[in-house]
Order: sequence, then C-alpha cells, then structure tokens
Amino acid sequence: MLQTITNNLITKGEGFLKKQLFVVAASVGILFTSYSAQASAHELNYKVQSGDTLWKIASTNNISVQELLNWNNLTSNTIHVGQELSLITPHSHITYDSYRVKSGDSLSLIAKNYSITISELKSINHLTSDVIKIGQILNVPNSGSTDSTGPIPAAPQENGTYMVVSGDSLSLIAKKYGTTVTSLKFLNGLTSDTIKIGQMLKVSGSPVESPVEQSPVVDQNVKTYTVKSGDSLSLIAKTYGLTVTQLKSYNNLASDTIYVGQVLKFTSEDTSVPTPEAAKTLNADALIAEAKKYMGVPYVWGGNTPSGFDCSGFLNYVYNKQGVSISRTVETIWNVGTPVSTPQKGDIVFFTTYKEGPSHAGIYIGDNKFIHAGTSTGVTITDMNNSYWKARYLGAKKVD
Repeated sequence: MLQTITNNLITKGEGFLKKQLFVVAASVGILFTSYSAQASAHELNYKVQSGDTLWKIASTNNISVQELLNWNNLTSNTIHVGQELSLITPHSHITYDSYRVKSGDSLSLIAKNYSITISELKSINHLTSDVIKIGQILNVPNSGSTDSTGPIPAAPQENGTYMVVSGDSLSLIAKKYGTTVTSLKFLNGLTSDTIKIGQMLKVSGSPVESPVEQSPVVDQNVKTYTVKSGDSLSLIAKTYGLTVTQLKSYNNLASDTIYVGQVLKFTSEDTSVPTPEAAKTLNADALIAEAKKYMGVPYVWGGNTPSGFDCSGFLNYVYNKQGVSISRTVETIWNVGTPVSTPQKGDIVFFTTYKEGPSHAGIYIGDNKFIHAGTSTGVTITDMNNSYWKARYLGAKKVD
C-alpha cells in the first residue's frame, strides 16, 4: 500500500514537472519568436558596388550626401568597392516591429502614427518612392525603442547656441529643439544645409545681426586725397560727400580707374565751390531691368555683391547702379523714405518678419509683384498677394 502511494506521488510529480518544463519552453519559444521579428538598426549598412557614388547611394536610400559623410566620418566624396557604409546615425539602438499595409494606408499616415517622418520611414525600408501596396510588410519603430534619431544633443547654452557634434544634421538639430530647418538657417544666416563639427549654431533668439557699415569720420575741409589699397572712386566720393562725376571732373579722369598713391583733388582748379550735381530722376524701368539681372543670386546675410545679397544689400546695390544712393539697412531706408498709399514701379515695399517693425524690403515692379532677396529663395519675384507676405506687409515708400 505504501509503495503504491509513493509511485502515484512520483508519477504526479513527474507530470507536474513536465507541465512546468513545457510552460517554460513555450515561453522561451515565444520570447525568441518575438525577438527574431525585430531588425536591429545596425543591419542598415551598405557595401559599395562598382559604379557607386555617394550621391547615388544617398538618393537610393533617401538620405543626404552630408548625412552619409557625417555618419561614416568621411572627409571627402571618395569611396571604394567593398567599403561598408552606415545608412543611419551612428550609435542609434533601434528595433523595429513589422507592419502590414492595409487598405487606405499611405506612407504619410503610417509615419504619423509612429511619430516619424516619411523620409525616415522610406529610409529604414529602402523605398525609392511613396508607392506602397496592400499586404506589404514595413519596418516601423518599436514602441520600446530608444530615440531613432541617435545621440541626443547637449542642451543649448544659456545664450541659445548649440555646438555641432559628429552625426548631426540640420534636420536632426531642428527636430531636437522643436523648430524647422528653415528657421535654423534663418537664425544662423545659412544658405545651404551644410554644417561642420564644432560649428556654433543659434537654436533660439533673434537672427545673427547683419553687419552695418559705419561711415568713417573725415575732415570735409581737405582739398586732396592720396589713393590707398582697396579704394575706388565711388567709395572715396561717398566718404567725402561728392559724386563720382565730380571727382572725375576735378581730376580730368576719362575712366573710373585709379591707382595706389595717386593724388586726387576735391575741388576744381579755380577753387570755387563746386555746384552740387542736380538730383537725378530715377528711371524705374531701368532700375527694374537692373534688378532682374541678379535673379537667382543666393541669399547671404550681410551680402551686398552679385556673389550674394541680403535684402537691403540687394536694394543698395541696384539703386547705386542707377546713381541713387540709399541707406544700408531696411530700418533706415524706411525712416527716410516718403510714404505712398499705393506703390508705383521703383518704390520700395516693406514687411515685418522676424522682429517688430520693418525687417524686409523689395522693389515694386508693377502688376502687384516685387523683386527681393529672400532668405530661402535668393533674388526672386513674388506676388504681393502671397499669403506669407500679404500678412506681413507694412507699406510702401518712395526713394527721394
């Protein structure tokens, strides 16, 4: 009897142990099944093939050449066959779940649901277009993954600046600080998306100040001037309150050419007081034709030459070409101009953008359009009814 009871207990114990082992095994199986469905971000590498270029690889994977350079610590565009390139931000530790495309889905909807951008969704799935089909399996961020954008940049310093580190891009920095690439470029006077390690960027506050030329203090009673390196007739004339025509007349010059060491006279031979040149009537059509010559010239903060203009530098350059001198900053142009209720060709139209008061301006060319140097467009023609500019229009003034 005692032996029978003992055997029964052993049998039940073995059954219980088998059940426990089965449960553990099943759990481990589920665990490994779940793990195998996830793809590590570190698998997003690419081996360079014959005929590849950085531009081709970047375009195919919906990333920029600059990101490829940053992520792989490349200092040039040179690559070689067999080289391994990372297609993601270094040091990111992302796992992905699988998502099956349903009827009515789109990349923008899926990206929104998983709090990523369309570009990121296309990149992790190596998509070259926005076309997806029902039943297609896509990689999407796992809810328990770490931040898909890689290392979190340091908090901005007290003055609202940030130092660029390896792996950074404008889009990454903009996303971290809740702003846009356009705003970052505007704040820092950037004309492209290129940034470099160690570069200091403003991530908040006002845009970098445009340099304003300070007029030198000069003795208006001097009679002669010795030309120095970097001088021009227009610069000398402006400094001493004369016109280029007067300078050329006083010195019998047939051209604008001068040389270092040359002595220029500021009065005529008879030393009589020179008669100021009559005010020149502005030819609006000639002014507009001159302005259109620079269509497409890029925006450069503080720029005042055809290699790059800011808005007031563009106005200053074009008006000077017509023999009309105007102030260098939008605010001072606004302060000295004559207000007009309806702009005419050649008048200056003003807008308020990044700060209160006049901060942007362009030349009215008729047909409710104006030409200006925009921060994101360079020199371009824009309709006054454009929703952005119409809401920021301050008024128009005539240049006296």
